Amino acid sequence: MENVVLIIHLLLALGLIAVVLLQRSEGGGLGMGGGGGGAMTGRSAATALSKLTWLLAIAFIATSITLTVLAAQKSAGSSVTDRIEASEGDAGAETPSTPLGSDLLPPAEGDNAPLVPAAD
Repeated sequence: MENVVLIIHLLLALGLIAVVLLQRSEGGGLGMGGGGGGAMTGRSAATALSKLTWLLAIAFIATSITLTVLAAQKSAGSSVTDRIEASEGDAGAETPSTPLGSDLLPPAEGDNAPLVPAAD
């Protein structure tokens, strides 16, 4: 189910990109200048491409919400930390232990231990 919605989502994204690029530019980058646009005037020029853009945008948002709900249901009751703890418990004997913070500090003044371990 999730793969089907994901494929539809991808097709909607590509379609939305194509329809937006096919529309006529009103001039004036980022909405500055360019006379009266559809949002600035009382009458809205509802062309076929603008209607298709709205339809694809609404469908894109719907598939986005659907994918979010499906992902939330799939991960319900589990946490990333649960997976980390489970993997550490399984492979704990195989992985070397990481040094603690005190192992990384230089020795104390009264400690005569060498800084470099002796070679065998």
